[in-house]
Amino acid sequence: MCDIMDKQILGEKGEDMAAAFLKKEGYKIIEQNYRTPFGEIDIIAYEGAMLVFVEVKARKNPTFAVPQLAVNRKKQQHIVKSAMSYVSSKRIKDKGLRFDVIAISIFDDTKKIELFKNAFEPDNMRFI
Repeated sequence: MCDIMDKQILGEKGEDMAAAFLKKEGYKIIEQNYRTPFGEIDIIAYEGAMLVFVEVKARKNPTFAVPQLAVNRKKQQHIVKSAMSYVSSKRIKDKGLRFDVIAISIFDDTKKIELFKNAFEPDNMRFI
């Protein structure tokens, strides 16, 4: 039980750190923790005219793989389906879409934030 709570707290802290980082980078945050029938999108933001869907991965144990590797093919498919659901529900048209990943590593007193723009490309992406 404690492990699950620790992961949830780390996830929330990571998402807050990511949102603050993105704001400093000039992104305009429009949604956080947006839920769809296909899953959750951690952050939805605009970078200029580009609509960006951001997956945040945080790790605090250096023995595990780097955080960005946790965004595997299956996770990418869920993110894309969730993004298409969002675009459809908000009736967004004629916007460029991008999928970014933010990897956060927290070890001892060291915090490292890495932004991977255009981290993956969806297969056959279509507006619903």
